Amino acid sequence: MLWVAFVVVHAVVAILGFVWPSQPMGDVYFVYEPWSLSALNGGAIVGVTEAWVYPQWALVPMVLAHGFAWIAGYEVGWALLVTGANALAFAMVVGRARSVGRVSAAWFWLAFILLLGPVGMYRLDAITVPLAVAGCLWLVGRPFVASLLLSVATWMKVWPAALLAAAVVAVRRRALIVAGALVVSGCTLVVVALAGGAAHAFGFISGQTERGLQLEAPVSMYYLWRAVAGIEGSFIFYDPDILTFQVTGPQVDPVIALMTPLLAIVVLAICGVGAFAAWRGAHFVTLFPPLAISLVLALWAVNKVGSPQFLTWLIAPIVLALVVDHRRWRGFAVTALVAAGLTQIIYPLLYDQLLLAQPVAAAVLTARNLLMIGMLGWALARLVRVLWPARRTRLLESTH
Repeated sequence: MLWVAFVVVHAVVAILGFVWPSQPMGDVYFVYEPWSLSALNGGAIVGVTEAWVYPQWALVPMVLAHGFAWIAGYEVGWALLVTGANALAFAMVVGRARSVGRVSAAWFWLAFILLLGPVGMYRLDAITVPLAVAGCLWLVGRPFVASLLLSVATWMKVWPAALLAAAVVAVRRRALIVAGALVVSGCTLVVVALAGGAAHAFGFISGQTERGLQLEAPVSMYYLWRAVAGIEGSFIFYDPDILTFQVTGPQVDPVIALMTPLLAIVVLAICGVGAFAAWRGAHFVTLFPPLAISLVLALWAVNKVGSPQFLTWLIAPIVLALVVDHRRWRGFAVTALVAAGLTQIIYPLLYDQLLLAQPVAAAVLTARNLLMIGMLGWALARLVRVLWPARRTRLLESTH
């Protein structure tokens, strides 16, 4: 039944990409296909011969999708590539389907894909999800291989770095985690430099720091509601350089400048709490899930960018949490499914209304953002509670 559902869900979501409004597969044929064709045809290679918003490994799946394009075009080829990658990781999650946790995690993943809709499939983030799922599942048994997978995913989209950071804190064989990351990063930088792209090796970092406030980001809600109210000086506009809709208003430049250092501070603070829990004896099973989920949600919450596909970042850490402790995390997983469903309502179903600053669409987006912020608080509370069992364990060990 799980595999039947897997096929049905991926087929439905792939078809919805052609049916729903607002072009949810637009990135695939507007930017992924031209970028990859340019590289294949001997033209400019993004991330090497010119600056790029993504890390260099992001070009690999864009090129690989051409291997399936002969079937029914590049868009279908991309959907098949994502489905195949998901199938490999899904098989790891399901195993022999003898564990309630694994079955729960598998159903959660399928439900999340369906509720989030085509934006979760027709974006680069979709390729990083199965890599992150496999990496999380192998962190204890095969930490070096897990680190390689998570590092490759990080060099496609930066967000899996949150999982790597959580692994360095929570995995006892953390030297292997660091080694895997160094191997992938070192090899990537050497290849880019040999190809003549050393000047653009970290262009994706500067590209992100220079961005404005994207419409869907939590920090943008103040300016969005000013636009809804028709207050002069606050409005939504399209940035053709990065192909996103942004908001602007009074004092927006200081807010933009503040977000990147604030994000760094929040991430470091969460890692500090996790490191303290690890020092006090917290085990991987109790420490990694809340730490990883907290870091991923922090990357979303304290961010100038709030693209709808960012919800896919939740899949890997929640899948692992359900595998190792489904009873403790099932309520959180259900809440994540609600957030995914609200996100599909926002994009693509109500997106035209959101761009016009209509109050109903703005209210749905605000509700989704508040729910996600509440999830961050939930995860942080779980992380802080890890400290107390760790303390009791150390006290018991000291008495024997």
